[in-house]
Amino acid sequence: MPDLRKILRGCLAGNKRDQELLYRRYSAKLYGVSLQYSGSQDEARDVLQESFIKILTGLHTFHGDGSFEGWMRRIVVNTALERHRNRYYLNKVDEMGFENDSLPELDSGDISGMETEDLLNFIMELSPKYRMVFNLYALEGYSHKEIGEMLNISEGTSKSNLSRARRILQKKVEIHMGIKKRMNG
Repeated sequence: MPDLRKILRGCLAGNKRDQELLYRRYSAKLYGVSLQYSGSQDEARDVLQESFIKILTGLHTFHGDGSFEGWMRRIVVNTALERHRNRYYLNKVDEMGFENDSLPELDSGDISGMETEDLLNFIMELSPKYRMVFNLYALEGYSHKEIGEMLNISEGTSKSNLSRARRILQKKVEIHMGIKKRMNG
């Protein structure tokens, strides 16, 4: 496959072949990112398509600071966030009593025998508001303050949504592992 710099120069010049090469090189990986933030495969494909349009039209704004893949990933995440904000209302909750230490953690012992696909499916089953906060915090590494600003919610609401998402995931893992133990035992 041609050098990325050559492909990017071609994309900037409007070369359709280079645009297709760029899409082929990164679409599968970016689709995975999109799927993490979407409610369905159809929505993930829509986010991916919309993101690639933004990538191609905004390519001139990438100046080589950081990785190109990271730049594209941020566009996909932001596109999914825009769609989410337009579609879902995140419920505000009482901010009292939600400290970072009180958030339940998934015990690595609980998930050691699980398939990655099972865990990803459990995340996909979360409600959109919980899935969005969980992904931004656990997968992207954003702080609750940053998540609050991105989703136009309070920091406390972000903490609450993460706590609830973790509890739901913990319960799903416990049920899954219990069923698995009964089948093997």
